[in-house]
Order: sequence, then structure tokens, then C-alpha cells
Amino acid sequence: MDDGADQGGGRSGLRRWGMAAVLVAGFAAFFVFDLGRYVSLDGLARNCETLESWVADHPVLSRGTYAAAYFLAIAFSLPVGLVLTVGGGMVFGLLEGTVITVLAATAGALAVFLAARSAIGDTLRRRAGPFAKRLERGFRENALSYLLVLRLVPLFPFWLVNIVPALLGVSVRTYLVGTLVGIIPGTFVFVSVGNGLETIIDAGRIPGLEIFLEPSVLIPIAGLSVLALVPVAYKRLRGR
Repeated sequence: MDDGADQGGGRSGLRRWGMAAVLVAGFAAFFVFDLGRYVSLDGLARNCETLESWVADHPVLSRGTYAAAYFLAIAFSLPVGLVLTVGGGMVFGLLEGTVITVLAATAGALAVFLAARSAIGDTLRRRAGPFAKRLERGFRENALSYLLVLRLVPLFPFWLVNIVPALLGVSVRTYLVGTLVGIIPGTFVFVSVGNGLETIIDAGRIPGLEIFLEPSVLIPIAGLSVLALVPVAYKRLRGR
């Protein structure tokens, strides 16, 4: 009986921590083997014509490869999403680049969410104090609105926003909708940058998050963020 219980506990622990361990190992391997040197603006500029020819010759394989690479980058929380997004705009164009990137990013973010929820979510919630429980309850009541704001406005790292909802008990469905919809505007901005690759090559660098301070970008995203918070304000006013 004890052996069976030990084996059952071992399998349960493997299920809980296995996925998280794989993602952490992938993150560590990226830096140990210095894989970041293969993903850069210079690389995009040097291989622009080669990549475009490969996409034209292998339309299905190229799109599948890009989607898989983007999924892995987000799942392993690698700091290459910006360069990949620009590359997607460069070779696939504005509309298709945005669609593929959003879907791949959402799938990668879901992998992180599920790993965090399985490994530490339940344990953390059981041990949380009164303040943490109130925070969790407030977040869950308005989870979609808060998620949309966190995704629309890049105040926090993408990987952090992937993990926190799992620790606060957000449902998979709400997380998926909030992530899928919330990342569309920001993705569209950087895909459009890649779609005009010649401009960023002349500038010599990829615009960072400061691009969101441009009025043409900031105003629409700020408006969407305000709209996302309308349900929260309505609930509070109705409660009063």
C-alpha cells in the first residue's frame, strides 16, 4: 500500500511539475548555448531576401515553422518575441503576420499559464493569507477586464502576465479570451514595423516599448484600455 501511495504521489508530482520543469530548462538552455545570437535585427536585414524566397517556395512549411518558433519563444519566456514579430511582418505581411503571431503567442502563453497553475497555483492559493484571498476574489470577479488592460498596456513583462492569472485562479476560457483579444493591438503595431523593414534597417534598430508613447499608438490603446475597465466601474457603481 505504501509503495502504491508513493508511486501515485510520484506520478502526481511529475504531472504537477513536469511541464514547468521543461519550460524552465528551455529558458536556461537559451542562455547557456547563447541562442539569442541567431535572432537579431542584423540577421533579419542580412537574410531578408533569402527568407522571403524561402516563404514563397515553401508557403505551408514556412508558416508552420514560424508559428512553432513563436510558440516556443513565448512558452520558454525567451526575450526574442519582438524580433520574431518584426520578422513575421517582414515575410508574411501585415494581416497574415498579425494573425499567425497572435495565435502562436496565445498558444505559448496558455502553456505557461497551465504550467504555473499546475505547479504552484493550487498550493499558493491554499496558503494565501486574507489579503491575497481578497486580491484573488477581486481579480476573478473582473478577470477579463483586468486581463485586457494588462495585455493592452505593456506595463509588465509578457511572461509575468502569463503567470499571475494562474496564481489568482482565473479560468482557462477567460485567460484565452483576454490574451487573444488583448495582444492584437500591440502585435499589429510591431508587425507593421516589420512590414516596413527598410525603415527600421535605415534606423539601425528595432523600436522598443517606447513606440507605445507615440500619440498615434498611445491614444487608441489607451481608449481600448478605458473601455476594458468600463464593466469594472459599472459593477462598483451598481454595488453602491
